[in-house]
Amino acid sequence: MKKVMLWGALAAATALTPAFAQDVKIVLNEEADVLEPCMATRSNVGRITMQNINETLTYLDIKGGTGLQPKLAESWEQNPDGSWRFKLRSGVTFSDGTTFDAKDVKHSFDRAMDASITCEVPRYFGGMTISAEVLDDLTIDFKVDPVQPILPLLMTLLTIVPEETPVEFIREPVGTGPYALTEWTPGQQIVLTAREGYWGDAPAVQTATYLFRGDPAVRGAMVATGEADIAPSIAALDATNAATDFSYLDSETVYARLDHSVPPLDDLRVRKALNLAVDREAFVGTLLPEGALLATAVYPPPTLGWNPDVTVWEYNPDEARKLLEEARADGVAVDTPITLIGRTANFPNVTEILEAVQQQLQEAGFTVELQFYEVAEFEALYSKPYPDGRGPMMVVAMHDNSKGDPSFSMFFKYASEGRQSGIADSKVDDLIARASAATDDERVALWQELQAYLHDEVVADLLLFHMVGFSRVSERLDWRPTMATNSMLPLAEINFN
Repeated sequence: MKKVMLWGALAAATALTPAFAQDVKIVLNEEADVLEPCMATRSNVGRITMQNINETLTYLDIKGGTGLQPKLAESWEQNPDGSWRFKLRSGVTFSDGTTFDAKDVKHSFDRAMDASITCEVPRYFGGMTISAEVLDDLTIDFKVDPVQPILPLLMTLLTIVPEETPVEFIREPVGTGPYALTEWTPGQQIVLTAREGYWGDAPAVQTATYLFRGDPAVRGAMVATGEADIAPSIAALDATNAATDFSYLDSETVYARLDHSVPPLDDLRVRKALNLAVDREAFVGTLLPEGALLATAVYPPPTLGWNPDVTVWEYNPDEARKLLEEARADGVAVDTPITLIGRTANFPNVTEILEAVQQQLQEAGFTVELQFYEVAEFEALYSKPYPDGRGPMMVVAMHDNSKGDPSFSMFFKYASEGRQSGIADSKVDDLIARASAATDDERVALWQELQAYLHDEVVADLLLFHMVGFSRVSERLDWRPTMATNSMLPLAEINFN
């Protein structure tokens, strides 16, 4: 009898092992406030939903290095009039069982662009007039004015939902991806489960549970003790185990958006003084890891049209104080308190970094108050419409651009109508429009001109750092972070050792 029970226990354990091995737990730095597909460009949402629940027409393969690849679109071509025609994949169904076709693509685009639900996707399509036309069930045209040579790349951001999806934020996303949302317990966890009927290859991961912890040391410890399998973001100081801890080229840029419409930030001398007052070099190797770069643009150096002739602002607090005195003599209210706004747990050491920035600015003569907000409250200050009656604000954020072109940053960050822009400059608007429509050398030259103009003449914002990321990964997983890890984490790319 004991022998039978032993064999039964072994059999039960063997039966459970594969199921356990197919589950992963991922611990993120902050909880997703929404799982709305059109908000998947926000990092804490994209890591859960993008390419897991909701897919896109095209996909930029950063891990494999093969460039732009088909996803829900099998092919695309530019028509003689400059519009783009996409041929869609057949035999695809959504997780609710409905069939995917061109009407779903058109609805997804029109819905994302609808101003009534303030999706994040439109910010990447700024400065252009674009419409979708269904030709048949598996063919759709996108007409764009001005013509956009990189429209297929832009389509890596448009998450597809069923035609029946209402034009309002939804809590339970439905998509064509390999996973479906099966649990969302606010404040605790989100669970995705592999679904039957997926059009592509079946993923190795069957269930993914997302947990949320603000402290990077806690996230790292959870992987070390087996409570989690992946911590996409840990602090450099905690990355001490070569077997589990991996650095990666980060596509995130930390910067402080300045609101030029509110005094004293409307004065060029004040904006120059802010930049001169921050000792960026002092952060590298201390609060930031070695390898972090000092920023002269809101996107990283590998991006098309990077201008190597634009140099980082020098640290010169004496010159900063001199500029403030000049502005004060002309009646500028330079003593007005400026609020330095950060997002809680946005990146490792964010509190210490912003406290140090606050101190440096105060030492140069500014009056600076530091305030942190959770993601939902922060978004209300970061994106238009900005609050009425606001005082001068420096909103510190991380901006992700892993797509290789400034068009994924420039319009919504700097155009007069940009959703997160703090400036209104006609030359900037013109350069963005011309660069977005240009190709080849002309495109490179226009983006370089704009980078220099924003940094040297407009002094649009307080650019700080291009980040280096660190992840901790359980040794049972065959997975490594890439430059895209801050914006998405496709579960289908995870295998087991």
